Amino acid sequence: MKSNNHKLLPYILVFLLAFLSHNVMAQTAINICAHADNDLFQLLTKETFNVKRFDTPAQAIEEATKGSGVIITATEYPNQPTVINQDLYKLAKQKQLRLYVEFINDYPGVQITKDIYAGKLERGVISSKFFSTLKPMSLLALNDCHIYKAAVKDPYISYAKVAGFDIAQYGLTDTEVFPLLFKEKNTMIAMSCLSNFKTARYAPNASWKSVWEQILSWVANKKNITLSKWESDPQPSYSEDAILPADARAVSIRKGTEWLYNGRFFIHPSWKARAQEIQGDGLMPVGPPVPPCELVGNGSDGILEGHASTIYYDGTEQYRYWLRNDVQGEVAFLLASAGNLLNDKKYERTSEHLMDYMFYEANFRKGPRADKNSPSYGLLGWSETHPYVFYNDDNARSLLGVIGASAYLKNERWNKFVVECILANLRICSKQGFQGGRLEEPDILEKGWKYYGERDYTNPHPHFESWMWACYLWLYDKTGYKPLLEKAKSGIRITMESYPDKWGWTNGIQQERARMVLPLAWLVQVEDTPEHRAWLDTIVQEVLKNQVECGAIREELGSSSTGMFGGAKSNSDYGLHEAPLIAKNGDPVADMLYTCNFAFFALNEAAHATGNPQYKEALLKLSDFLIRIQVKSKNHKDLDGAWMRAFDYNRWDYWASNADAGWGAWSTLTGWIQSWIVGTQVLVEKDRSYWDFTQSIDVSKEMKEAMWMME
Repeated sequence: MKSNNHKLLPYILVFLLAFLSHNVMAQTAINICAHADNDLFQLLTKETFNVKRFDTPAQAIEEATKGSGVIITATEYPNQPTVINQDLYKLAKQKQLRLYVEFINDYPGVQITKDIYAGKLERGVISSKFFSTLKPMSLLALNDCHIYKAAVKDPYISYAKVAGFDIAQYGLTDTEVFPLLFKEKNTMIAMSCLSNFKTARYAPNASWKSVWEQILSWVANKKNITLSKWESDPQPSYSEDAILPADARAVSIRKGTEWLYNGRFFIHPSWKARAQEIQGDGLMPVGPPVPPCELVGNGSDGILEGHASTIYYDGTEQYRYWLRNDVQGEVAFLLASAGNLLNDKKYERTSEHLMDYMFYEANFRKGPRADKNSPSYGLLGWSETHPYVFYNDDNARSLLGVIGASAYLKNERWNKFVVECILANLRICSKQGFQGGRLEEPDILEKGWKYYGERDYTNPHPHFESWMWACYLWLYDKTGYKPLLEKAKSGIRITMESYPDKWGWTNGIQQERARMVLPLAWLVQVEDTPEHRAWLDTIVQEVLKNQVECGAIREELGSSSTGMFGGAKSNSDYGLHEAPLIAKNGDPVADMLYTCNFAFFALNEAAHATGNPQYKEALLKLSDFLIRIQVKSKNHKDLDGAWMRAFDYNRWDYWASNADAGWGAWSTLTGWIQSWIVGTQVLVEKDRSYWDFTQSIDVSKEMKEAMWMME
């Protein structure tokens, strides 16, 4: 009989390697100057290094044994540099210590500026072959990096504003370069603080693990030290291959809803004035998070937009203090959905308050928009700071939120506003059914609504046009008013005949496909013809070409000739405007702001409209993926339960190009992202479509009363 010992050999080798690695670390003596809660010290302690902590650099160096390693962390970062006097450097040399120091502005023989540079868009760039597992030009995020500039050549890591997803695609040209990590004699020097990687949420995690493995290997004078753990916060709720609990979706819905309250995004009267001060004119409405000591509003004063993608050195993240109309309606839908599923009256009351705020209290529908003699009557203004600006897509998402919330709440007191807003948009769309990207009230008041309605104008750009067609189809189904169907069909037909070469795209072509699925699904609900099913299937199949095994939908760029915001064209172009999360097609990134969120909602509608099992399978895979990547955080309650815009499904980490000037990789949105994900998870849990459950809404009275608008 043959022995099976050879089958055990791989397991034996793994065990031996782990044992040897553990033994090496246990024998490795390292003195460290750090606070007790320093991320690196905590890591070394858990990895069973023979590590001793000291409060001062002098103690760490003086107590070190000859030839050992010493780490001096930046205990006063970012306010004060690490101070090490010349005698200590001499002593370290005499004792043949391997010394790692960070955030210094003085070292013998090295010219270092005394001024601190505070980075914003810059990233770390691997600039040597020192790191065996990281290729040169690989990128690292150092949030809120404060750095001194040293005049040295050939650093191991540089710090610069560079374009790219995970590689500096244009190298280090056309940008100011700061040496970040380099070696001088027996000392490895970091010009910023690298040891606060967990607190400051450095990314991507696997790359930073590799960085520290190599630094520690040098400090300890041991080859290939491997860390068994790498903790991060925040992190995904589940790993890619974890078996999800039976109640995972319901738990995700609850967490996703509670996030709105834990983050204190609902404005409370006690801090409303401060929020409006930060909002300013709306051009840069960002500020620090709402302190946890502040009270949480009940929806009567609106809800903030979410997080910006700027992370501070302590791991907190900027908020966007912007009051947008679309967000109010979308969050109302989320709350009513969750309230219905979970039987939570608090959620339902807050939903009602938000809708009352947007229609009665805010300025979204005041002034000319509330004047029946005005050609802008019925339209909803973009935001509190820009009520005179109209995007029909923003109107559409707000309306769909209100319709869904009304159906769940069994309260239709907002029907008048819904009907009037849909008709207000209908009468200013062109003969062919298109409205365009942005309209402004002064122009509408000057030219009149009929000018817009009589235009010959096409705009095959689903991001801006398609969900208003869905609103037309929804209202047509309830009223039979033919112009709604005719304009929707005209716009849809022209857009489908223009695919793909003539489609405009905003941040990527994949998001345009995702946005087009909803009106196509509802067109099948209204007119179930072979052509309409074929149109729907064409776009769904294009979306699903990019759905990977874990359920994520990969981003894709379209032709540069039809795109609004393509990738950065140079390092200097990085971060100047809205931008994709990827640098090139194939980068393994899913976008929860522009694609996965809207595709999720639309795929549910398509699956129910057609009964196509492939659509249902894709829907459930996407649902599973979104449950897994929902943020889990012990340290940041304002992030726990959220979805960030970007997710790298290969790294299983929150990572992408952070080039977008307003809504970058780590941004959250109470409306666009959170609402459509949570709202659709509720629909999936109920195995029901939005189209079906909103059939109960009766708008016949409001439609009859509003028909004067079309005369």
